[in-house]
Amino acid sequence: MAHDTSAPPTVDGVLLALPSLFVETGIVDRGAYERTIEVLRERSITLPTFRQLAMPEEAGRDDILDAVDPDAADPSNLFRIHWYNGPSRRDRVAVPAHVVLPKSLTGVDAPIVVLLGALFPMIGSHKLLAAYACLVPRLATGRFDPRTQRAVWPSTGNYCRGGVALSRILGCRGVAVLPEGMSSERFRWLEEWVSNPEDIIRTPGSESNVREIYERCDELAADPSNVILNQFSEYGNHLVHREVTSAAFAAVFESLRSVEPDLQLRAFVSASGSAGTIGAGDTLKERYGTKIVAVEALECPTLLMNGFGEHNIQGIGDKHVPLIHNVMNTDLIVDISDEATDQLNLLLSTPVGRSYLAESGVPEAIVEALDLFGLSSLCNVVAAIKTVKHYGLGPGDVVMTVATDGAALYRSEAPKVLAELFGGEFTRRDASAVVERHLLGADAGNLLELTDFDRCRIFNLGYYTWVEQRGLSLDEFSARSKQEFWQALRGVLAQWDEAILELNAEVGAPV
Repeated sequence: MAHDTSAPPTVDGVLLALPSLFVETGIVDRGAYERTIEVLRERSITLPTFRQLAMPEEAGRDDILDAVDPDAADPSNLFRIHWYNGPSRRDRVAVPAHVVLPKSLTGVDAPIVVLLGALFPMIGSHKLLAAYACLVPRLATGRFDPRTQRAVWPSTGNYCRGGVALSRILGCRGVAVLPEGMSSERFRWLEEWVSNPEDIIRTPGSESNVREIYERCDELAADPSNVILNQFSEYGNHLVHREVTSAAFAAVFESLRSVEPDLQLRAFVSASGSAGTIGAGDTLKERYGTKIVAVEALECPTLLMNGFGEHNIQGIGDKHVPLIHNVMNTDLIVDISDEATDQLNLLLSTPVGRSYLAESGVPEAIVEALDLFGLSSLCNVVAAIKTVKHYGLGPGDVVMTVATDGAALYRSEAPKVLAELFGGEFTRRDASAVVERHLLGADAGNLLELTDFDRCRIFNLGYYTWVEQRGLSLDEFSARSKQEFWQALRGVLAQWDEAILELNAEVGAPV
């Protein structure tokens, strides 16, 4: 029986299921849908629902997963695309893995709690969740044909790796489009996973050069065999974090509050990036009154002051406002310099730096856990410290953020910083200076608490990307200024789950 194709909700008469938004829930192309069934059947693939990713205990499969390498292109690893992977990345834990950073590291009394994206399978980043949320609704509605089409993944690193991993499981071609200036580790991983070397497309520039990615994707889109899955405008990216990621953060917070009942969840901090992860803040605000803090690079202060520039905080692409950023619900903008993240990455990658932290009273377990913090993760931590200071938070005030990926993706960046800034030698004195300046001494500058006027200014900035450059209608663009728009979207995820279940049934996949 075909799943629900009833008319979608509207906001001021604007359909929420227009093709440019891609939130359709009915079957669009029956032929592509039938071929998807064939591919999933041939490869013995069962697709987890979004509910199962939010509550993986409902999916079971622990016995099957015990024998599966978390880094293998194995369909069973689809059931590991969640926040409940344990430290080995093989087992499932009752509470999502996280680190509570101590005052000896942050210099503030308020606990800063960090969830760990590096424990996700295959790519070691929670951006795999975004890639899944952008591709699977297309499979379940016949908008992507794994037999005949290539999945094109525009990204500054982790999202395209997630897309390539999913494409390989499906046996289709996944194309990574990313700036040539990203870390060598990203490219080495891609070289091992793509089916054809030409499926790695290097665009000019580095982290800030998102427009160049879009322009290359426009060229690729001229060929109908290429399907562009743009994380910056795919509402699946927003929805999966609003529902799945927010549930993980809430589970961690409730576990902490079970021990200390008076704790309050004061702020959720996330680099804006594609604006997927920050969507979790919308749900946390509804439930706990949490402030939503968007983070960006000081060298490219797009949100803070309509600015521009270049930086090296890899994974937080900028110079535009993503379509899926619920700007009108954001409370604070915090800008972090890549000088801080580059130097902290060097600190954590050197024996002298790690020894200095241990001698300064940072517990050994915390020092070891910092291996799971990459450049954007360190950016989020520094922004969380600045948030605590801005709001004057204390021991009962929890600030939560995310470590998108681990340090392993940035080993090649540390020697550059060592040579350029420290003359090839990083001493204990240097370690002390880095900690004092960028952690303990992080100030409450280069941030902006948003008024309605500020929110409108940032919202309007998106017009130039999405209406003038990308061709979105003004009505569709403007509808996003209302919270009713974002609320109405939430029901789409449950409809996609119904579509996934029906697709699995057609495949004959085990429940």
